Amino acid sequence: MTDILGAYWTTAGPVTIRTGREWSLFGWEERCAQAVESGMTGLGLWHADLAHLLETRSLADIGAVFRDHGLVHLELEFLDDWFVGPDHPGRAAADERRRLLFDAAAALGAHHIKIGNLARSAASLAQLTDAFGALCRDAARHHDSLITYELMPFDINTTSLADVLQILDGADEPNGGIAIDTWHLGKMAIAPEDLRVIDPRRLLYVELSDGQVANMPDHSEETTRFRRLPGEGEFDIPGYVRVLAEIGYHGPWGVEVLSDALRALPIDEMFRRTVASALAQFEGVRP
Repeated sequence: MTDILGAYWTTAGPVTIRTGREWSLFGWEERCAQAVESGMTGLGLWHADLAHLLETRSLADIGAVFRDHGLVHLELEFLDDWFVGPDHPGRAAADERRRLLFDAAAALGAHHIKIGNLARSAASLAQLTDAFGALCRDAARHHDSLITYELMPFDINTTSLADVLQILDGADEPNGGIAIDTWHLGKMAIAPEDLRVIDPRRLLYVELSDGQVANMPDHSEETTRFRRLPGEGEFDIPGYVRVLAEIGYHGPWGVEVLSDALRALPIDEMFRRTVASALAQFEGVRP
């Protein structure tokens, strides 16, 4: 069985990423029901949506709805500025978000918490290594969820796969590893065979997303509005799937497609197309 996780931005519907309302107008029960109907085994929650849900219900209630629908894998995101010093302007908000995500991970039994550097704060690899190790140890004191560092082309600190792997190896924490997104791989010109350098112990989460090789003028707009479902773009998604499976990845396969076109679809079609496009990438590949 191939476990498909519908990442938050793929399943949230009409939201405005970064510049407006980020919480979903789709109810939590509705999303869970559609996930099961479409064949997903998991869903994702973005921190803003989680906070919105908590305005009217408890973590226990959110978890009960998720489990009662038979869903298994939950993703929580996103933690920024986890590595900045106490005097950094983003530190207070980062600490508050860390508490939110850690409490949710403990209550909901999340598969992982995704972290990275969307805020584009500067730090050395040594600083990141120390901070990642401390974050993983702190996480282990509160919950059993994994901490996954997402490799991104717009992270000003880790500009290559080797940089992220250096941080993970240096920290050497059992609950810490890398989150791979095929859209980011395509944009960074990282070929499927290049992924064989990853230690299987560090390969904790994979997301499928397609797009075009040539960059649009506005990179932020491209990544939040014009991604494509797996197999509908120019990246070698089956090649990535094959190599990652051969390395030994055995977790859920997320689908993270931030797309105006996808968000405009009726919810049932959105979920159905997400699963169908993802599963098509596994033809001839043993997950």
